[in-house]
Amino acid sequence: MSEEGIRLQAGGDTGLAGFYNDRVVRQFTIASIFWGIVGMAVGALIAAQLYWPALNFDTAWLSFGRLRPIHTNGVIFAFGGSALFATSLYVVQRTCHVRLVSDRLASFVFWGWQLCLVLAVVTLAAGMTQGKEYAEMEWPVDLLITIVWVAYAVLFFGTIAKRRVRHIYVANWFFAAYIVTIALLHIVNNLAIPVSLTKSYSIYTGAVDAMAQWWYGHNAVGFMLTTSYLGMMYYFVPKQAGRPIYSYRLSIVHFWALISVYMWAGPHHLHYTALPDWVQSVGMVFSIVLLAPSWG
Repeated sequence: MSEEGIRLQAGGDTGLAGFYNDRVVRQFTIASIFWGIVGMAVGALIAAQLYWPALNFDTAWLSFGRLRPIHTNGVIFAFGGSALFATSLYVVQRTCHVRLVSDRLASFVFWGWQLCLVLAVVTLAAGMTQGKEYAEMEWPVDLLITIVWVAYAVLFFGTIAKRRVRHIYVANWFFAAYIVTIALLHIVNNLAIPVSLTKSYSIYTGAVDAMAQWWYGHNAVGFMLTTSYLGMMYYFVPKQAGRPIYSYRLSIVHFWALISVYMWAGPHHLHYTALPDWVQSVGMVFSIVLLAPSWG
């Protein structure tokens, strides 16, 4: 594909601006701002509690242990996640030159995700937790997250499938990778046996549980906050600069380098533990190799 073609695909004037579904993009953008304020405010409160513990006011749902997962999940999945929903749905329409495959599905994804976030805040504040970092939500919330995420995947990939251009712009590769990977990580790590509506037990135990958790913990954050945001960068930086990507071929190499390396680095969270030494070594080596592709 020519540089000019790529430039036009990445956001040139196609005369279709009023044709796209930007309602859901605006909704997720506003939600991202709201959740960003909430998540960071909670973070400021628990940071203050480290110095002034009395700021929990002797109230269970204001305690550090309950507020911290609200802060971490709020910043990663509510603030960051909503921003990614907004940008991925904005970019995929403009680079594929088509409207989202379904407006109703787009609306379901937005309201479903907001319901997931509200339920997460309520249940975590009430002390309902699996005890897994970045995956504290109990099984009913996990199930709802899975349903909404699958709907999001159908919306994104369905739009790509009906594209009017042959080429799939590189930003969509990064968005696609994060969507597929987060689904895989979420489902595998949260496999559990429910014992009640508010409690379940992981199917994993011991070192296997730790490995599954930090395979998820490392890569969920990595693909939510690195791979996906690189996709955002590959669209908005060239667009704002008014120039094509310096080397489109290098951007494809960048994609495959990141995807090939990132998933292996999770064991670096478990050095000097019961995890087999060779697994720890693999995590360490790939973490060092990851320096180049993760920085673009």
